Amino acid sequence: MPELLTDDGLVSLFLLSFCAATLLPLGSEWLLVVLLLDGIDPAAAVATATLGNSLGAGTSYLIGRCSSNWLTDKLLRIDSKQQQRAGDWFNRYGSWSLLLSWMPLIGDPLCLVSGILKTHPLRFTLLVTTGKGLRYLTIAWLTLQGRQMIP
Repeated sequence: MPELLTDDGLVSLFLLSFCAATLLPLGSEWLLVVLLLDGIDPAAAVATATLGNSLGAGTSYLIGRCSSNWLTDKLLRIDSKQQQRAGDWFNRYGSWSLLLSWMPLIGDPLCLVSGILKTHPLRFTLLVTTGKGLRYLTIAWLTLQGRQMIP
């Protein structure tokens, strides 16, 4: 199984990053670390993970903007308590809270609430992509720094 993920590393990273921001309770950071330690180009890896994760978040945004509660509850599994917490964050900090869309438990509901509240798509895209990109960039930097420390 690990060979399957690393043989087509960037494709796997894109798909895992996309899914991690949508339906499945997955994390994509581990594959980014594995690929970096395997010698993949860091810029390409960070860009791929950021794009996949941002597009996945865009799916949540579109579901919030265009769909019913059934999709939110059943497909995304974001219950009303999570939506309320995300809504409170969103109301308190405005669309700037989307910079935290990478956070576990709050990130997906923030994207959904942003769609429900009809945040401008360009603003959504810029803030989400910036937040997620900074997260992946930090993970890549820490990974590469850590690799240099190990003999």
